[in-house]
Amino acid sequence: MPLLNKVRTAAPGGPGDTIAAPSLSRLRSALTVFFALDGFLFAGWVVRIPAIKQQTNASAGELGLALLGVSAGAVVTMVLTGRLCRRFGSHPVTVACGALMALAIALPAQTHSALALGLVLLVFGAAYGGINVAMNSAAVDLVAALRRPVMPSFHAAFSLGGMVGAGAGALVASGLSPTAHLLALTGLGLLVTAVAGRVLLRHPAPVRAKTPHSEGRRLDGRARRLVLLFGVIALCTAYGEGAMADWGALHLEQDLAANPGVAAVGYSLFALAMTAGRLSGTALLERLGQTRTLVMGGLTAAAGMLLGALAPTAWLALAGFAVMGLGLANIFPVAIARAGALAGPGGVAAASTLGYGGMLLGPPAIGLLAEWFSLPLALTTVAVLAAAAALIGYAARNATAPRD
Repeated sequence: MPLLNKVRTAAPGGPGDTIAAPSLSRLRSALTVFFALDGFLFAGWVVRIPAIKQQTNASAGELGLALLGVSAGAVVTMVLTGRLCRRFGSHPVTVACGALMALAIALPAQTHSALALGLVLLVFGAAYGGINVAMNSAAVDLVAALRRPVMPSFHAAFSLGGMVGAGAGALVASGLSPTAHLLALTGLGLLVTAVAGRVLLRHPAPVRAKTPHSEGRRLDGRARRLVLLFGVIALCTAYGEGAMADWGALHLEQDLAANPGVAAVGYSLFALAMTAGRLSGTALLERLGQTRTLVMGGLTAAAGMLLGALAPTAWLALAGFAVMGLGLANIFPVAIARAGALAGPGGVAAASTLGYGGMLLGPPAIGLLAEWFSLPLALTTVAVLAAAAALIGYAARNATAPRD
């Protein structure tokens, strides 16, 4: 397979070197902080869901409907944020959405009914969807200016932020009420946004080679198809993440007779492997290129999930989950980066929306298939979609940004 889509390291004074290296370094640090903050705040909310359920006296069904507010708000806002980034710039939109997310995270603790919870989660979901599109759009511009494939490092920061947020939330859950905990997250989130946001607002987004679509013009048929392809890659991999989060532990406990402690390790091991894969993602992309990274990642994830779903023992299944995490680690970041390079913020928005849809689709689809067949067989669909992502990544190996 030819080594395609490799990104060269920037040289001072080279083409596109419009911003001094120290400024690019500060921008990279500030964006990394926003990715970590996003993961940290979202995980902080997730660990308080049981307490919020009790506070609102919601049934399981009512809570499920309320939680759809996050998804609905995120999907709608992701579609709109690309336009906001083109009009106002990705940096101001990132800062605004970061502040809104920090403020919105305190709202669920103030509700006392499932309806009120669902309404405030629309706001939280809107902020979450907005910041994901805006900061990924900013990251795409920065990657182009640096001429290094550093997108996985930003997503590694998101993963690390989520792990820290979940761990910290678990530690304080017994000693702090949801109101105190989420208000503390609001204060911390606003402080971090103010500090890191000053850097983003002070430095404009790097100027990169323009395409007709990155400047807001309507996508032609070829560009639409290419962005759709990368969005489907994101969907295929996010499907696996959602399935692992909701069904991995149950598979270990129910099908492989693992004790609850071992079962709980399953998703943690998967998340750790994914974080490690993303931390090494830049070096991997520089060595292999984007196409090989997509293809090898998808095939590795498929093999890992087949082992995880069909292994006869829990320990082999855990090994499979770790291999799957390593395989999936860099596929989503590369897909988002390729869509952004092709079509600017609109491409990021479209691919992110499809990817988020995959994360929502995974858990219920696995549940239905498990009811009709079995959970191990249902989990093999994750392997099928990971292999499909590899195939699509190879098919799109010659995708380039259209020019005037």
